[in-house]
Amino acid sequence: MNYTLVGAFVLALGAALIAVVLWLASGGLWQKKFDIYLAIEEESVAGLNLNAPVKYNGVEIGKVKFIELDPQNPQHVNLYLAIEHGSPVKQDTVAVLRTQGLTGIAYVELSGGALDAPLLRTLEDAKYPVIATKASLSARLENVLTSVLAKLDSTSNNINAILSEANQRAFSSALADIAVVTRTFAARKDTIDGAIHHAGQTLDNAARASAQLAPALERVGRGADAVQRMGDSVTQTSQGAGETVNAVGADVKRFTADALPELERLMSELNVLSSSLRRLSEQTQRDPASLLRGQAVVRPGPGESATEEAKP
Repeated sequence: MNYTLVGAFVLALGAALIAVVLWLASGGLWQKKFDIYLAIEEESVAGLNLNAPVKYNGVEIGKVKFIELDPQNPQHVNLYLAIEHGSPVKQDTVAVLRTQGLTGIAYVELSGGALDAPLLRTLEDAKYPVIATKASLSARLENVLTSVLAKLDSTSNNINAILSEANQRAFSSALADIAVVTRTFAARKDTIDGAIHHAGQTLDNAARASAQLAPALERVGRGADAVQRMGDSVTQTSQGAGETVNAVGADVKRFTADALPELERLMSELNVLSSSLRRLSEQTQRDPASLLRGQAVVRPGPGESATEEAKP
């Protein structure tokens, strides 16, 4: 028998057995496949280490593979997550940093993912699918506390301004005035009580007077209705008088149009008659005998025509 061949076979068989054992120890047939996803955090990732668990609704589905600062924006931290192949990472899935209990060890929690949402895919200009992120509870608390502290600081400044020395003196003066007014009211308590009592009586009297005024107001209302009816009657009478005046005016216009020319001719004739009577009166005053002998013929003077008739 060739011992060399036997020894070589034994060594080869042992190596094969060791390889099989190591393969089985590393997972063997049940070894899982992982997909790489990128999550960009905008806050500190203190407490998050490599191989930190990645959980989906509390179930561990992967590990944190690599952590680095974004070379383009140092305010961002790139987290490379190795997640089991086939995990339902969808487009509306969100990654949040959380801590485990009191130890402060951080891990990545995935949540969201509606039933009808499509799976997250790699974009054309990206190397890995990018999972959206949102602020962690500690970051939100920090923001709230920062805002509260800022408001408290502003409130403190306002209180200090209100409690300045000038305002304190004004408050002291106001308190002193209030004390004086209080003592004055206390000293005149009986007078004030009497005034309140009289005011109550006055209100009662006013109520009774209002009750008595109701019938008078009713009578006044009836009188107002009567006055309104009278006004309506006067209005109707005025309308009738207006119609009468319009009719008389039309008659006057017709009379004026017919009689005015005759009056003008009569006035003209009266003017002529008046002129003749005036000349006759003047002639009689100058020569009363002319009424008996008539008008004398006047001889023409020098330079006058012999045929010109004498003027009266």
